[in-house]
Amino acid sequence: MQDTLPRPDLDQLRALARQSAAITQDCNCRSVDSSGWISLPLSLPETQLADIATLIVDPYDEPTFTEYHPDGTRYASPEAPIAPAWYPYNRCNIARCQQCGRHLLRYMEAGGYFVDRRIRALDRPELVVDAA
Repeated sequence: MQDTLPRPDLDQLRALARQSAAITQDCNCRSVDSSGWISLPLSLPETQLADIATLIVDPYDEPTFTEYHPDGTRYASPEAPIAPAWYPYNRCNIARCQQCGRHLLRYMEAGGYFVDRRIRALDRPELVVDAA
């Protein structure tokens, strides 16, 4: 699927975040705080999200697991930068909520014995950074 999804540049990614930030209607996609990375909540059916773009450069390449936190933020911090070249953004698709139109980043965390679908709201354009 990533092969057919467009890959936005930083300006386009910021534009998607601005669009999400402008949406004020209530929706179950915002029933829990997803300003930092969280597991996909049970209140949000995965079928409600439609992938519209990807940040994956090459689906056949193994991207870095190194995170980008120049200001001491952490993975789940709401203030953590959205740096497409760094983990976990380099493994993300961008999904649109089919009910309200908000955009979310999402990827699948896979460990030895588990799979965890994770999401983060894409609604703060100031967090999108060029950290190649």
